[in-house]
Amino acid sequence: MTLDNILVVGGGLAGAHVATALRARGYRNALTLVSAEHHRPYDRPPLTKSVLAGDVADTSFPTDWADLGIDLRLGERAEALDLHDRLPGGILKTTAGALTFGGLVLATGAEPVRLPGEGQQHVVRTVDDVRALHPLLRPGTHLALVGAGWIGAEVATVAAAKGCRVTVLEADRAPLTAAVGARIGAWTAPWYAEAGVDLRCGTAVTSVDPGGLRLADGEFLAADVVVVGIGARPSVGWLEDSGLEIARGVVVDDSLRTARPEVVALGDCAAWWSKRYGRHMVVEHWDTALKASELAAASLLGEDVCHDPVPYFWSEQFGRMVQYTGAHQGADQVVLRGSPEDTEWAVLWLAGDRLLAILTVNRPRDLVQARRALTAGCVVDLPAATDPGTALRDALLAP
Repeated sequence: MTLDNILVVGGGLAGAHVATALRARGYRNALTLVSAEHHRPYDRPPLTKSVLAGDVADTSFPTDWADLGIDLRLGERAEALDLHDRLPGGILKTTAGALTFGGLVLATGAEPVRLPGEGQQHVVRTVDDVRALHPLLRPGTHLALVGAGWIGAEVATVAAAKGCRVTVLEADRAPLTAAVGARIGAWTAPWYAEAGVDLRCGTAVTSVDPGGLRLADGEFLAADVVVVGIGARPSVGWLEDSGLEIARGVVVDDSLRTARPEVVALGDCAAWWSKRYGRHMVVEHWDTALKASELAAASLLGEDVCHDPVPYFWSEQFGRMVQYTGAHQGADQVVLRGSPEDTEWAVLWLAGDRLLAILTVNRPRDLVQARRALTAGCVVDLPAATDPGTALRDALLAP
């Protein structure tokens, strides 16, 4: 398939890296990147860490877009997609007008979920979000943060270090319940107290009102600053009438292609088929988007590829490096290495004797060794795995 014009929609990690990968693979025809943000493509993980803390100001990718011949259309939001009936390609409608294409990359990411109410609420998704929040993190400021997930923990970490009085409100029974379950999430709760953060679990918020939050039990919690970190949804609403299949994200096969081979999707907005897990996956993490970018470029150019990674992500919170890899759905056993009261520990999820996933706290070697084993498949020697003094690789055996 020869494509005389490719559009990349989305200026995040996924879109930016697909665009550069297309050039690296020899694509020399017209290539345009359309981004709703006014900033050149940049890296997002530092936003809740070094950028929010004020240690780093700019995380733009060091890409010479002009030298690559990539036309950046910044500040243009995609609004609708019309695909040709019988010919490849179509028309992308944006806030700045219509663009024709022969090939299309969908990498529009996700949008943060907000709470109802008339009060001011901050989210942490873009560099503009962080730049608006950073100057408000002053000693003595009362910051109310809704959600004790990955983003909430990282924002609370920075705010507490800045001298803010931080209250975290979590509707579930423990932090990280949606990610790792309430039992394991509860082991991270003491970290909040150590940092001087008031963590209130089992506390639902109904609205953000002027001056604070209205809780489900009727209580009003006054706050100087409100930050909402309760998740994100794939940014695919603008594709509803496109004819593409949408099921939470844009549905693609294991080559990242939609039913139209000239249209691929990746990153937070894509629901990709995983043979490994036997279902469509929406994984909203940096590592998955990065791995997909090279394959999406190859797939769009007609190469045979297979995108089926083991999910991985990390978080820096309260002086700890927390890492997770795998997918623990279907586990029937949880194995603990070390003690949650220690500075280093890990949790393994198993189905029978087969490893499904691992969470590590300050144990990077465990993570690396488990990640390699998960890619190939392995079974677990339980006595060795439960001994934190034994190298994890010695407990992970070929099936």
